[in-house]
Amino acid sequence: EVNPRASRTIPFVSKSIGVPLAKLATKIMVGKDLETMKFNKEIVPRYFCVKESVFPFNRFPGVDCILGPEMRSTGEVMGIDKSFPLAYAKSQLAAGQSLPQSGNIFISVKDHDKSAIVPIARSFKELGFNILASAGTSKQLQSKGIKVTIIAKIYEGRPNILDYMKNNEIALIINTPSGTRPRKDMVSTRAIAVQRGVPLVTTVPGAKATLLAIRELKRRKLNVRSLQRYYAAARQQE
Repeated sequence: EVNPRASRTIPFVSKSIGVPLAKLATKIMVGKDLETMKFNKEIVPRYFCVKESVFPFNRFPGVDCILGPEMRSTGEVMGIDKSFPLAYAKSQLAAGQSLPQSGNIFISVKDHDKSAIVPIARSFKELGFNILASAGTSKQLQSKGIKVTIIAKIYEGRPNILDYMKNNEIALIINTPSGTRPRKDMVSTRAIAVQRGVPLVTTVPGAKATLLAIRELKRRKLNVRSLQRYYAAARQQE
């Protein structure tokens, strides 16, 4: 997403490429041109920058963290690395969500997402995670040959997903929202996950990115470089 106006994207892009775009725009407004300011060539970074929003949901118990058109974030962070998976991992860490490298993953997705979640669940299984799922999602995963432990939703009895979270037995939750009664149940699940600091993913693309990040984290450690080093490397390759 890039808006053709002075949105929050502008400072993000400025930090990504090391150019004060708002400052240059102000100079253009008073008569200067890009040629004079020596900014007449596109900068194409050889690294990835991932913007992640920071939300205050943990300060409001019971609030559902599913996003809508209204503004709910209180800030933004950026993850930067030569690879997208590690840039994404850094963005999650900066936003306060540390990605697990082992443990139980609970999956409960709406019908529309059940086919798409299969290869993701299989890949998590190959990485050594245990897959736990709601009845409907379990049926889909088991039909594709994936070993799954069925867990009850909160309204379905006990032990349920809440009990597992209270016992610190859930490392990650993948939940895409759906329908009326299940939605009410999963609102509670998501809210409790946020309160207990359990990493939560609510979209299939987010689940894919999380998978890539965890896979890369299991292969190598995160490295830290200054922004200036990234900028210098980008300019050397121009």
